[in-house]
Amino acid sequence: MRRALYAWVRVAVLPEALAELGLDPARPVCYVLHGRHLSNLLVLFEETRRAGLPPPSASLPLGGKVLPRRYFFLDRKPGLFAVGKRQTPSPILTGMVQAVLADAEADAQIVPVTILWGRAPDKQQSVLKALFAETWRAPGLLRQALAVLLHGRQTLLRFSRPFSLRELLGEEQDLARSQRKFARILRVHFRRQREIAIGPDLSHRYTLVAELLEAPALRAAIRAESEARGFTEAHAAARARRFALEIAADYSYGVVRAFELFLAWMWTRIYAGVEVRHFDTLLQIAPGQGIVYLPCHRSHIDYLLLSYVLHQRGMTPPHIAAGENLNLPLVGALLRRGGAFFLRRSFKGEPLYAAVFHEYLHQMLARGFPIEYFIEGGRSRSGRMLAPKAGLLAMTVRSFLREHTRPLVLVPVYLGYERLLEGKSFVEEQQGKPKERESLFALFSAWRLLRGFYGKVHVNFGEPLVLTAALDAARLDWREERELRAPWVRSFIEAVGDQVAERINDAAVVTPVNLVASTLLTTPKQAADAQALAAQIGLLQALLAELPYAPRCVGLAGSPMEVLEAAAKLEFVERVAHPLGELWRVRAGVAPQLSYFRNNVLHLFALPSLLACLLARNRRLEGERLAEVCQGIHALLRAELFLRTRDADLPAAIAALVAWFRQRGLVRQREGSSRLAAPEAASAALAQLRWLGEIIRPTLERHFLTLSILQRHGSGRLTRKALEEAGHLLSQRLGLLYAFNAPEFSEKNQFAAFVDTLLESKWLSENADGTLAFDQRIATPVQHAALVLPAEAREAIRRMAGEMGAVPP
Repeated sequence: MRRALYAWVRVAVLPEALAELGLDPARPVCYVLHGRHLSNLLVLFEETRRAGLPPPSASLPLGGKVLPRRYFFLDRKPGLFAVGKRQTPSPILTGMVQAVLADAEADAQIVPVTILWGRAPDKQQSVLKALFAETWRAPGLLRQALAVLLHGRQTLLRFSRPFSLRELLGEEQDLARSQRKFARILRVHFRRQREIAIGPDLSHRYTLVAELLEAPALRAAIRAESEARGFTEAHAAARARRFALEIAADYSYGVVRAFELFLAWMWTRIYAGVEVRHFDTLLQIAPGQGIVYLPCHRSHIDYLLLSYVLHQRGMTPPHIAAGENLNLPLVGALLRRGGAFFLRRSFKGEPLYAAVFHEYLHQMLARGFPIEYFIEGGRSRSGRMLAPKAGLLAMTVRSFLREHTRPLVLVPVYLGYERLLEGKSFVEEQQGKPKERESLFALFSAWRLLRGFYGKVHVNFGEPLVLTAALDAARLDWREERELRAPWVRSFIEAVGDQVAERINDAAVVTPVNLVASTLLTTPKQAADAQALAAQIGLLQALLAELPYAPRCVGLAGSPMEVLEAAAKLEFVERVAHPLGELWRVRAGVAPQLSYFRNNVLHLFALPSLLACLLARNRRLEGERLAEVCQGIHALLRAELFLRTRDADLPAAIAALVAWFRQRGLVRQREGSSRLAAPEAASAALAQLRWLGEIIRPTLERHFLTLSILQRHGSGRLTRKALEEAGHLLSQRLGLLYAFNAPEFSEKNQFAAFVDTLLESKWLSENADGTLAFDQRIATPVQHAALVLPAEAREAIRRMAGEMGAVPP
């Protein structure tokens, strides 16, 4: 077997001069290996033979005993795929300790032997080799076999200087205590040797789980579970431990390195690289502060993207909250070792699970581990920023209120793509197809997507939110708060969620696809003259450059034609030659996907588009009237799109936009007059103004339609389900009869999202019987729609809402 192994294996031995070991030939030698594997033993046999050292297989005379061999394993845990149960001490170790305790003259030289299969993970350049590089986890037989196969030619054997068994035991005379002391010293030695070779042990899973179970809050929950379900306390504690292991991450540097190599390959294989902005934000956060990364959620790639960016720049990758739907066989284990911790979609009916998860998150935050979770909960299928989900954010805030010795910083992160791997499935889900459950089959079938080209990926770090400062601004005596579910805490969590969503939007990166989607999709046929389209793209670029939406918002450089060429390369648009002039159009079948990228940046153009819509539709408008109408409509837009402009700041924002429009020739205003006028009829400027106004029109039409249905039926008459169904059916009919330019205009999910906005912003409330109640506030945006929407659209919506009979609840 040794000969067969050495046909493949190559071993480097340290120290090179074995005389440095200082072995005493007069005293017996015993070798100790850490891991119990045949491959380790065969390497030891061969290398001692080559070095002329005492053979491990020879008998060991010691005192009055003769032991059958000169080696033993410190860790005697067997197992084919995983670690087995704890074993009793080695008989050789027991025999040596007994011999030394029985004979005052007896002694043995203990030589620790460290065998490493391969280099540290950070030295590996292969995904597979990184996955099976040396780690702190004791390998099972299968993993060890793979390590030999992959790393056999980079094996390292290190002989350490011998320990005197008698000196190690000292004055101790008890056999059991002597064995434990000896084993403890050897474990520390092997740990130090491994730390030198592969770096510190970053996995804390088992130690953290053990400490979790001793936490007072969790002990109380275990007792409550025991009493409520009639379990013994030990049984309840065992359930809590199972829950903790189900949740906890199991960080492995080898897996993180494998992900890094895989992603580095993927960024060059199907993407054009990753652009990172405002990374210096993280460097300004003082050492010792806890960090919670809160990115928007666009794609499953998000789970790996931020960790890759941070790891590449020398920052500790965060532990990432992932839904249990991703805890698939094999995949779940890899994600867990990459830093993922898992949570169930609902904690209902399992108070013990909830207590375990709360305590786990609290311990992670209190110890300063960086955490990452998606503030929206799930992936946005529409491309808009979804309403923040309070669950994990609430746990984070309450954890900090409970223990705030370590400052905590929330870091919003904008993740932007130029094309999505999940693009087609998102469109299907938006159109009503049920979401497919994650599975290994779905994962493997997704490999075919890696043949495409997906453009650049953009990571932009938003303005951090320091939790201490936010709490001080909300309530000065928060440090004395003992009721973690007080009403003010709930309100504070909602406000923080909205702030994070706004700061993510503030950090939007505008890509060529965003610009093309925001222009071409607003045309009736999703096609336009090349020169006119280039001018409109240039107008949007100038708006972003000259009136930046926010300090961290990024508008990418490049001429309008370069923008169009980039979108064409991603197969969203195509050039059409024509004798009267070149055209550009959206490729067949991709308009619904393209609408996703328009929605990514809809918030950036919402207010300019609203102003353009008002001015283009009304030809002449007093400045005061313009501000009044904007104020009424902007409140709903701000709630739905998480706009940064507050009501108090709106007049100044409108004035700045009007001045910019005037400078660009998009609006006329006589000296000393407050009246604003649209450009001359049939002028290029009027066409540009109307084109700009079309960006927000589908959203306003959806608002008008939904509010008109509510007005038609009255407060307390419709359930949420009935309202969404009515909006969906009416919008479908409108789309068949009239020109509504948004591909997703009639999708039920869009109406559901708007109803969510109305409920969360208190425009609607839900009665005990499930019907929706509202007051006269909704009349204001309905009235203002007359100034924004074309007459035919308004009349069609009013007529259909009026003709509609009773809607089933």
